[in-house]
Amino acid sequence: MIDRIGLLVTNDASLGEGALGIVRDAALVIEDGRVAAVEAAGAAGDQHFDAGGRCVIPGFVDSHTHLVFAGDRADEFAARMAGRPYEAGGIRLTTESTRAASSAELTALARRRREEALQAGITHLEIKSGYGLDVETERRCCEVARTFTEDVTFLGAHVVPAEFQDRADAYVELVCGEMLAACAPPARWIDVFCEEGAFDADQSRAVLTAGRAAGLGLRVHGNQLRAGPGVRLAVQMGAASVDHCTYLSEADIEALAGGGTVATFLPAADFSTRQPYPDARRVLDAGAQVAIATNCNPGSRYTTSMSFCIGLAVRDLRMTIEEALLAATAGGARALRRDDLGRLAPGARADVVLLDAPSYTHLVYRPGVPLVSATWVAGVRAWAG
Repeated sequence: MIDRIGLLVTNDASLGEGALGIVRDAALVIEDGRVAAVEAAGAAGDQHFDAGGRCVIPGFVDSHTHLVFAGDRADEFAARMAGRPYEAGGIRLTTESTRAASSAELTALARRRREEALQAGITHLEIKSGYGLDVETERRCCEVARTFTEDVTFLGAHVVPAEFQDRADAYVELVCGEMLAACAPPARWIDVFCEEGAFDADQSRAVLTAGRAAGLGLRVHGNQLRAGPGVRLAVQMGAASVDHCTYLSEADIEALAGGGTVATFLPAADFSTRQPYPDARRVLDAGAQVAIATNCNPGSRYTTSMSFCIGLAVRDLRMTIEEALLAATAGGARALRRDDLGRLAPGARADVVLLDAPSYTHLVYRPGVPLVSATWVAGVRAWAG
């Protein structure tokens, strides 16, 4: 039991105040890794952790990461900050290092990033491949990712590798055939970068269709660098999520509002690439579902700080603090089609974050301050500051 919680965010409106389902002076009862009950502070229990009147929120659900990679692109980032535009082709630099790394090295690197994410309050995450771009390395990356999460995404269709230059259709055939067959066993999802400089709509549709036939759920990178077909393709094909959504037309927003695809915003990537921020307000007001994720990767955004992403969402995407917190927890769960995550209601997995603050508002009020005091994953203390 976590007792003497000053402010508990349940994300269940039936349990408390507002959309966040806030309960004050609460105790969270945990049994067998699940939330058993929300009680008043001081409830009876076998073991007590004293929250000391601080705020407790659901663990962040990071539905878009690229944790499995080797190498460093800090020089590229510095050049971009000095004015060079972002280009998707930088992915190929990471591919060289990732191919050269052993599975043990990739696992060690990913473990350090996963531990960093736990310290930032991320209790569950999705991990993509996409830095191998050949059959063997993509398979190894998916297997490494499966060490850390069941939400593994095969992203062989990240960009066209150098050895297939000017032969994109041939590479798509490889992705849809031998590569998919090697990567589907450890994966739950398939993703494609539907963008100029990566894959066009027809190529993207072929990748998604092959992934669906292999039993994988669908995800899409779309509309990051310019307006394009990615968002509407994702909705048409019933993808769980379309991610980036930096450039959205009215038709894109209408499609999102009328479909079941979650619009996942990656504001830290827009920060790093100097792209304009998406107008999340328009998407929310249209009634579409939204999520926020870190997009942790070596090129366009190397961060595991969900609180940083929340701060950007509030300041630059025109979301309220409550909307941003929901998007980073329950929204991420919806983007992964998980009903056991992103909330602290009876039956949910007990993924819990204790803030060293009286309210979740401090995540934005005190930017850059490490406010996560402890995290629990399925009721087990995973990190404590």
